Amino acid sequence: MHISAEVRNEQGKHDVTLSTNQRAHSITIPPKSEGSGSSANGGELLFLALATCYCNDIYREAARAGITVYSVQVEVSGEFDSAPGSVATNVVYNATVEADADEEAIQALMRHTDTVAEIQNTLRQGMPVALGETIAVTRNG
Repeated sequence: MHISAEVRNEQGKHDVTLSTNQRAHSITIPPKSEGSGSSANGGELLFLALATCYCNDIYREAARAGITVYSVQVEVSGEFDSAPGSVATNVVYNATVEADADEEAIQALMRHTDTVAEIQNTLRQGMPVALGETIAVTRNG
């Protein structure tokens, strides 16, 4: 599975395109109201990735277990130091799942999903991230 995310930003405009296996779609994230950049910061989007992954994986794993899930709520929180380049600390996520099963089965589903959630496992294992091709475009000579 090949996944990509692209941001195109200029004053007053912010476009986000996501793609999995060349199937693209966009999400709306407004530009900053003042200045350039996105109104959402990277930490918020990182935590959104954790929440989204766990949410989607609950439904996937529930289907495999024959459990009908009616709703999922996931809240991720943590801290970043104010110094540029700092890493997130104290990252914790809480989840509520409403399903057609007894409490023990739902709890087992939630614990199992935590072990197979790809974004959670990627961060837990650590991964190299490299700056690839860079292109500088000049406007004034």
